Order: sequence, then C-alpha cells, then structure tokens
Amino acid sequence: MLSFENVGLSYGMGPETLRDLTFSIEPDSFQFLTGPSGAGKTSLLKLILLSLKPTRGEITLFGEDAATLGKSAITQIRRRIGVVFQDFRLLDHLTLYENVALPLRVLGRDETGYRAEVFELLRWVGLFDRKFVRPTVLSGGEKQRAAIARALIARPELLIADEPTGNVDPTLARRLLRLFIELHKSGTAVVIATHDLALMEQYDSARRLVLADGRLHVFE
Repeated sequence: MLSFENVGLSYGMGPETLRDLTFSIEPDSFQFLTGPSGAGKTSLLKLILLSLKPTRGEITLFGEDAATLGKSAITQIRRRIGVVFQDFRLLDHLTLYENVALPLRVLGRDETGYRAEVFELLRWVGLFDRKFVRPTVLSGGEKQRAAIARALIARPELLIADEPTGNVDPTLARRLLRLFIELHKSGTAVVIATHDLALMEQYDSARRLVLADGRLHVFE
C-alpha cells in the first residue's frame, strides 16, 4: 500500500530533517507513529499525503512511484486516503451532516445516493442526534468524532489520524481508539500519529513507528 525506500527530507539548504526512512504500510495494518516534539511526524505525514516531495529516496503509494505522478494522479491517490486533522477543519457555515457529506459532494455524488450512508456513519460515531447542528456548538470531542466521520465517508483504504486524542479526555480517547480498532477490523489500514503513551498501551499489539533524531525505528 505504501513504502518508503531510503527517503530523506531537508528544507532549503538546511540539514536533513528526516533521513534514511525505509518502511512500509501494509493493507489491513494498524500502527502508531510517535516520537518527541520536533521529531518530524508532521513532515512524514505530509510526505505520505504527497504534499511534500522528498529530497531523496523513493516513495511508492498503491503501487505508483510518487515521483512520476502528475496532479490528476495525485488527486486520485489522495481520494484513497482519509485524514483526520488535529484542528478538525470543519466548515462552520455547514451543518454536521453537510460537513461529513462534503467529500461525496465534491466527487459529484447525488445526495439521494449517500444520505442514508452519512446517517449510518453519524450513528457509528455517536453523533446522529447532532446531525443538523453547526460545528460552533459542538464540543471538542464531538468535533473530533465528526472529523473521523468525514474522513471515512469516502471509504478510504488508508486512514491517517494526526493526534486524534490531543483535545479530549481519557474516557473519550478510549472511545475514539475503539472506533479506530473497529475500522481496522473492517479492512482499513490505520496510522495514528500521537504523543499519548497511555493510548498506545491500550492497544499494545499495534506496530509502533518511532521517529527520533530524524530516523524511523519500527517496533513490531
């Protein structure tokens, strides 16, 4: 699904922020990406999403060499990846239902074909009763669950979550983790970038990708 081979990244003429990254993400896999602040987790996620180009090395996504992809192909690749951003990125002028449905609207899908699908997903994340409110009245935990629903509505093969429990209490963090585990069991590969050691300890069978000093260490 995803592989890095001797990938390095530097900004401008500075030293490499990331170096010699060699790892892969397999279909149906579950992994935590962790490391100290400033280790480069955000840069690594941007490389995965093709919003940054590596200084050297090779990135392969869904069998395609990232270096050879044009804009149209990159757009198609990104549609196979769901992203849960740390700052939610919900649109305040849209209802919760409209926010979750937005990726399907962008794809040109007719609402009659996805309305029930959006409702089902909102039930799954426990937000069906809030479907017609706007994000401004949602709590941080509700916004996080809404962001998860929006990332999943297009049924991605790979889900990336950037610090999904950073703004919630421990009880909700456990609930969110259960959602990610259920998603993984349904066949989606999951990468969770987190500083939350307690969260990782609750699912210790997951693989850990640890960034330190610009290098990635993999613990199966």
